[in-house]
Amino acid sequence: MYYQLFKNLLFAPVVRWLFRARIEGAENVPETGGAILASNHIAAGDTFVMPALLRRQVTFPAKAELFVGNRGLGSKIVAWFVKAVGQVPLDRSGGRVSLEGLSPVLQVLADGGLVGIYPEGTRSPDGRLYKGRTGVARLALAAGVPVIPVAVANTGPVRTRLGIPWIWKPRVVIGKPHDFSAYAGLAEDRDTLRWVTDEVMNDIQQLSGQTYVDAYGTSVKTGSLSAAEAEARVLPRPGFGGTPPQLPSGGLS
Repeated sequence: MYYQLFKNLLFAPVVRWLFRARIEGAENVPETGGAILASNHIAAGDTFVMPALLRRQVTFPAKAELFVGNRGLGSKIVAWFVKAVGQVPLDRSGGRVSLEGLSPVLQVLADGGLVGIYPEGTRSPDGRLYKGRTGVARLALAAGVPVIPVAVANTGPVRTRLGIPWIWKPRVVIGKPHDFSAYAGLAEDRDTLRWVTDEVMNDIQQLSGQTYVDAYGTSVKTGSLSAAEAEARVLPRPGFGGTPPQLPSGGLS
């Protein structure tokens, strides 16, 4: 209820008519059934621009601590909001995301919902596309749902003549769904998870046209990878040179 209320009365009118947003490929999102929307992540505006332009509700996994609301009034408001609009907690207490930590997200997919995810795990530090984390592959293989690539552009704030931050003419491009169901039996195979993730990132790159850096964006943000080292890891595409994993017994040939 609250999701549609906030979307229809606030976010959609602002995004469509004031920001002058455009969307291409909306027909690639199925009208029903579970699916994953995997997008590049260049600005905070990504999280509300893309859902505002789609008819169906999009559920984003959020850090589990945001749902607690134990750090003062501000955190209580945030906790109420993420719950009210139907977002679900993502548990990363063990470091990398496990299938157990993904259980609330898997339930949304099992119920036929759309899940939005940013495989890079963080906003791009410089506008380039960075290596994807394998959570998107775990979700796709465990839930048996397609992955729909999404590319966003112009979602960052610009300064108006009055000095007010504004988003101007954001663009969302949605590609055709990618089906990885043939690899459903390999949801815990590391090589398969990496290959599926790289294929998803390649789909995103084909839509966005971004330069790809074969390193995690967080490594650049924290300074553990220098600008020169990141530049040396530029590749023509994610997973460049990688080969598809062997299909599990009984899979398609």
